[in-house]
Amino acid sequence: MAAEEATGTQTEYIQHHLHHLQWHVGDSKFMTINIDSVFFLLLMCALFIGVFLYVSRRATSGVPGKLQCALEMVVTGIDGLVRETFHGQSKFIAPLAVTIFCLVFLMNFMDMVPVDLLPWAAHEAGVKYLRVVPTADLNTTLGMALGVFLLIHYFGIKHKGIGLFVKEAFTAPFHAESPLMAVLLAPANLLLRLIEELVRPVSLSLRLFGNMYAGELIFILIAVMTLGSSLDAVSTYAMIPVQFISGFIWTAFHVLVITLQAFIFMMLTVVYLSMAAEKH
Repeated sequence: MAAEEATGTQTEYIQHHLHHLQWHVGDSKFMTINIDSVFFLLLMCALFIGVFLYVSRRATSGVPGKLQCALEMVVTGIDGLVRETFHGQSKFIAPLAVTIFCLVFLMNFMDMVPVDLLPWAAHEAGVKYLRVVPTADLNTTLGMALGVFLLIHYFGIKHKGIGLFVKEAFTAPFHAESPLMAVLLAPANLLLRLIEELVRPVSLSLRLFGNMYAGELIFILIAVMTLGSSLDAVSTYAMIPVQFISGFIWTAFHVLVITLQAFIFMMLTVVYLSMAAEKH
């Protein structure tokens, strides 16, 4: 009986940490906004802009400070990757790539915070639920992927014109010399093009969401094993330092995961934009 109660309590603990602070628009739950995801997304945006403005205004051509040196390494490294990947002419791609990498990394990095630290602070302020990793919310990753999806078509039309952009949808990847074969292959080309375009935002959003959700869940499970059956509020919040120590090994490994996921999201965006700008 005691084991069943402990299991039930642990299940409630996990469910509590996976529940968003939500706002239901109107009386129905048809449209629901995850306030915590929006808040931490905007907070990371403000942090990103603030740090870059702070460094840019204090940048020196002499010996740079540690923060300036780190940001210069990030910017120059990403700029080199963009030059190798994007073959068109655009001053927008490199800043976009830097923004995507830094923002996704910052949002992913929230997973490094001990599981009960910020929820405990929110609980003290009267907030019942709080999830702190925006990229562990499918709404966030899908929104970013749809933004990339719109940019792909914008760049395609900008670099090719509306006529060539539409024409390629019916003539690639299967090309035909004769007009008759071109007409016969047009439906297959259009179908493959539609599948390709739909797969891109789905793969972008689900890859990032799946990895970050799994990482968040592992941290919660480590916290559950640390707490055992003592899941009352006092013992839970008192074990926050223990949670950090017990999850240190996974934390060290997860740093690589969050960095890699930010890099993959950025590089796929650049690759997709490069493919959209190239004429077939």
